[in-house]
Amino acid sequence: MDELTHRAQEDARALGGRLGLNRRQLLAATTGMAAAAVLGLGGAGAAHAGVKPTGPNGVLVPPPRRGIILYTVRDAISRDPATTDLPSGFRRVFEALSGMGYQQVEFAGFGQHANAEGGNVNNVAGAHLLRTWLDDNGLRAQGNHGSIPSTLTDATLAAFDQACEVANILGLDHIGTGSDPTGSAYVADWQAAADRWNLLGERAASHGLKLYTHNHDVAYSFLLDSGPLDSQGRPTRSSGIRRLEWFLAHTDPAYVYLELDIYWAHVAQYKHRTYTAPDGSQVTSIFDPAAVVAAQTQRFPLFHAKDGRINTASANGYDMVPFGTGDIDYATFYRRIGAKGHHHSMYEQDNAGSYPAPSASASLDNAAVSYDNLAALRG
Repeated sequence: MDELTHRAQEDARALGGRLGLNRRQLLAATTGMAAAAVLGLGGAGAAHAGVKPTGPNGVLVPPPRRGIILYTVRDAISRDPATTDLPSGFRRVFEALSGMGYQQVEFAGFGQHANAEGGNVNNVAGAHLLRTWLDDNGLRAQGNHGSIPSTLTDATLAAFDQACEVANILGLDHIGTGSDPTGSAYVADWQAAADRWNLLGERAASHGLKLYTHNHDVAYSFLLDSGPLDSQGRPTRSSGIRRLEWFLAHTDPAYVYLELDIYWAHVAQYKHRTYTAPDGSQVTSIFDPAAVVAAQTQRFPLFHAKDGRINTASANGYDMVPFGTGDIDYATFYRRIGAKGHHHSMYEQDNAGSYPAPSASASLDNAAVSYDNLAALRG
């Protein structure tokens, strides 16, 4: 047994132990892969995904899986084309990204400057126009950071169905949100979120889509699920389960998926290291993002490939930088997670328009550098 396979098996067993799952339950919390594929996470996982395993020097993110979330270049999409010769609006930005080599995009809403070609495209007619521009530039849209209903009513479900209709026009495989299922630390609220997402995930599947949530660091902080209770009857201590780990174990793997923001997951590793156990003791538990993915890799179809440079003077422990110029070990991460070449990696950099200094061309310049570095990953 090679070292990576052994590590993946241990990762899976450790996750199951922390969630209180037996082996059968752990497998049920994955996408239904055969036991050898789930626990082996080597060639078997890659074969399951339809990706031929490659050697240690293989490409880690194949060309069709290299993408960008359009939030990264939001300044270009939203600027007035009458004031600049630089790409502006969806159509011209699609052309620029395609020229860099990107083959996928992820939307962050459908707003652009009113003077951009097509004007207001945040409607069904606009979706058809966006699809034409995507096709013209050889781009495939994989998801959208839209709004997922926080309450279930006839009106919110109708709006969700309309969002699914737009997603199908655009050719998306996934529909999702940039927010956590809930911002609460309490297990009761996560249970309510799991129930809602199971229903919405099944509804999305009826439209041929996979429903996904995107994480920030707090979603991998510790769940408050143990006594003693506070004055409002809420638990004050933790069993050591992280919020999204609990969510994964209590949602249907056929209907609910996650987009791991790898940067924010590493921020969680830096920030959320201790919890108060039921007996009042302080317990240290270091988060391992790759282990969470490796234990159920098919539940993470999308990644945000966002890089960070270590800065312990920052509350987050990292500063965002262009992909491939930071300290997050992406080559090791991709090697450890299984299903090599299967995941859709969307480059994101929240501050791309102002790094290293604000300029009209910065976000697209950073996108070009980041594509080259994403393409260069080997492992």
